[in-house]
Amino acid sequence: MKKRIVSVALALVFALGAVGVGYAAKVACTVDSVEGTKVIMTCEGADKMKAGDKVKVTPPKAGGVEGC
Repeated sequence: MKKRIVSVALALVFALGAVGVGYAAKVACTVDSVEGTKVIMTCEGADKMKAGDKVKVTPPKAGGVEGC
């Protein structure tokens, strides 16, 4: 009986903890222009974003280094 109560309590803790966590969506974008610190991009699914949203941008990685 105690195991069942502990199991239910842990399940509730995990379920309630997941409610407050936001999940990042991936949006494909193309950079149109760069002016100083401002970057203008065209993104698929941009209708899901609004002004003031924080986004994480990962620049493309440099090509591999070839050696002998």
